[in-house]
Amino acid sequence: MTEKDTVTATTLAIAEQNDRFRRTLGADFTVPGQIVVTRGVANLPQAAIAIIMQQVQQFSDFTEDNDPYGDHTFGAFEFESAGETYSIFWKIDLYDLAYNMGSDDPANVVATRRVLTVLHASEY
Repeated sequence: MTEKDTVTATTLAIAEQNDRFRRTLGADFTVPGQIVVTRGVANLPQAAIAIIMQQVQQFSDFTEDNDPYGDHTFGAFEFESAGETYSIFWKIDLYDLAYNMGSDDPANVVATRRVLTVLHASEY
């Protein structure tokens, strides 16, 4: 296997794990992690938060612009609720088991903890 094949296999493994974590909002305990929303998102009406989280779960519009590495660690979307338009980002960071620093082996689900952060685009 070449280095490019290894990078591709690693990237595909990370993307699959990130998708499982995001789609289940952490309920798939085989991919451990935490979900965080910023204060700006937390202060929105509950109906808007529910829509945001559903959009995060269902996100599939990965492009070279928002996913240049192919690992599904970032997404962006807009939606309207009660006459307001919201620009939302979500991102997944891959940490070591103690959440102190980046994972040494991000494709290894046993050695990696994910943090999915949902925020207004203006909070990025």
